[in-house]
Amino acid sequence: MISDLLRSLFDYAALDSLLFRGAMAAFTAFALALFTGAPVIRWLRSHRVGENTDKTDAPELAELAKKTGKDKTTTMGGSFLVGALMVSVICWCDLGNLQVVLGLILVAGLGAVGFVDDYLKLTVKGSKGLSSKAKLVGQTIAVLFVVGGFAWYAHASGRYSLLDVYPPFIKDVRIPLGETLIGTAVFVFFGWLVIAGTSNATNITDGMDGLLAGCVILSGSALAVFCYVTGRSDWSFYLNIPYIPEAAEMAVVGAALVGSSLGFLWYNAHPAEVFMGDSGSLPIGGLLAWMAVVAKQELVLPVLGFVFFAELGSSALQTFWYRRSGGKRIFTMAPIHHGLQVKGGIFKPGKAPWAETKIVTRAYIVAAVCAMASLALLKVR
Repeated sequence: MISDLLRSLFDYAALDSLLFRGAMAAFTAFALALFTGAPVIRWLRSHRVGENTDKTDAPELAELAKKTGKDKTTTMGGSFLVGALMVSVICWCDLGNLQVVLGLILVAGLGAVGFVDDYLKLTVKGSKGLSSKAKLVGQTIAVLFVVGGFAWYAHASGRYSLLDVYPPFIKDVRIPLGETLIGTAVFVFFGWLVIAGTSNATNITDGMDGLLAGCVILSGSALAVFCYVTGRSDWSFYLNIPYIPEAAEMAVVGAALVGSSLGFLWYNAHPAEVFMGDSGSLPIGGLLAWMAVVAKQELVLPVLGFVFFAELGSSALQTFWYRRSGGKRIFTMAPIHHGLQVKGGIFKPGKAPWAETKIVTRAYIVAAVCAMASLALLKVR
């Protein structure tokens, strides 16, 4: 990695600092996303890689997209976001750290699933991309490879505590899943549920200019703090949280995620020049969840990423109730950001639809408050 090369040339002590490497990872990812974004967008436009709004199940959204010109906006921008993220991680992280390597594998695997889904939507006439089952199978293969490899390492190294789960709000309580084979299987299933669920949640959230990228910046920053303090013996002792030395390196990965998302947001801010697409929304959600797994904050993730899970929950509840009730709906539209955009309300139509910028800004506010609340839980223990 770059830091090793610079250390051998200059013997610069700051290169051993996680904070310095985290800052450089964020800056590198931001710069790469910023400078590669423009040519990638031009290439996508020249090949007419645009969002096909006619394939949506909601006619109101298709009509709104045409009225606002979103049907002409190019997509698959997540490709340069993920590229910038991975290059920055390779440059500034310790690649001897298993958690970092598994994180890269997860991003690559989920990115591949998202790329295939986007490619089919855009190139095959009448296609809506991968079926929900096929997409879930692809996600499951990537997630189980990573979580299974992590569980194998925990057993092979005798570090069964890596598979423990720590409930929030409760002091000195842990659920030791790694000490038995059944417990390990439960951890693998739990890890799959957390990572695949978060990946789908961010995928559903990706529906407005700047909405997902901005919320990822806020949630990713909080998770980077979690990873940093979990990997520091002094901070973990003070906060009474588990001490996992390798977790600190994931803070550098989190910084790279924040930097690449900032670079992408430059082009995705309203009015968006490019949409993220599944090639970006699936892997960044998976990486957020992986950081939570490494830092033992899986059960805090619903608070930290409340916006994502509210979007996922509204879609899941709407689908379930629609099928069970014979066509009735709980929300005006799901996910809920579209209900506000088209109907002006979540449970019943409002006086007027909300402007897209208002919805996104208020989502940022909610994401920031939830990120701060999740950090406050560190001391509640």
